[in-house]
Amino acid sequence: MTPSALDALSIGAQHPRGRALLAVRKDSVPGRILVEGSWEHNQLLTTATPIDTFYYCPEACVQPDEAARIAARAQEVFRISPKLLARVSRKSRSDGLISIARLPTWRPNQLHLDDDALILVADGVEYAGNLGTLIRTVDAASADCLVLTSRRAKLTNPAVYAASRGMVLTTPVIEFDDIAAAAQWLRKHQFEVHLADPAATGSYKTPQYSGRTAFVVGSEGAGLHQQWHQQGFGKVSIPMLGQADSLNVALSAGILLFEARARKEGW
Repeated sequence: MTPSALDALSIGAQHPRGRALLAVRKDSVPGRILVEGSWEHNQLLTTATPIDTFYYCPEACVQPDEAARIAARAQEVFRISPKLLARVSRKSRSDGLISIARLPTWRPNQLHLDDDALILVADGVEYAGNLGTLIRTVDAASADCLVLTSRRAKLTNPAVYAASRGMVLTTPVIEFDDIAAAAQWLRKHQFEVHLADPAATGSYKTPQYSGRTAFVVGSEGAGLHQQWHQQGFGKVSIPMLGQADSLNVALSAGILLFEARARKEGW
């Protein structure tokens, strides 16, 4: 470990940076996310994401060389006690590596959309784990971005980082204040929009998915907001062959995105 990291100030929960750590742990700091663990930090270091503060607990840290690499990227470095680590850790066995990182900010006008662009729109997502999995699915299908409307889960929730496998740092996520604005943006950019509706009669296998394609999936409990149904877009469904009436939103999104990707690339 580098001398600067070894000599870092030891702080407690009442220190301003200790309070900042607790605030991010509670998901109450806009634009900041808590990253904890060896794998999570390895992913973080592959990106250009700014690290505001790195906290390490010498008693729990089993990889001092890795701690030194993280410390070299962080603006500030502090040592914390096992007691404070226990208060902020989300893991049953922490390795004593915790950072506060800045989430990237994406704007609709920053996106470069090819003629065969593929995007996912998620309306009313309630759970951080599902939000993270949706981001990971968008990345896996090589889709262009995730669009959020009526969002309830926060991108800054630490569970989003874990569920997305760190892809929240590299996958464009844009948000609209209302559904009408999102629908207008989709029309402006000439997307063929498909609402995922379990009650729809049309199968997701029917469309050709040529040109710009967008799928809209709804919340885990209530499904798509009625305003989406009022936009005049087409609907598709994934046939349910058992007793369940629908799939998890992230699983549904994966099926739809990969079907469209297969059509676009001729798999």
